[in-house]
Amino acid sequence: MITPQNLVRHELIGLRVHVAAMHGQIVDETRNTLVIEAGGREKIIPKDGHRFTFTLPSGERIAVDGTVLVGRPEDRIKKKLPAW
Repeated sequence: MITPQNLVRHELIGLRVHVAAMHGQIVDETRNTLVIEAGGREKIIPKDGHRFTFTLPSGERIAVDGTVLVGRPEDRIKKKLPAW
């Protein structure tokens, strides 16, 4: 179950997100970017330099600085992350 405390250690694909005056669903993730489907189009947004607001399955919204998310998804799950 995804909670605000463990969000950055979870898979982000499939979550709803709001960033830079656009919102949509995450369809792919790389080391430095998130691919967001919004309005039938896919937009590539760099993680660094953006603040993302994720909507959890429970409906709760969590804001995360993109610098915390930089890194390969499979490595982010394993590494120790700073308190955010």
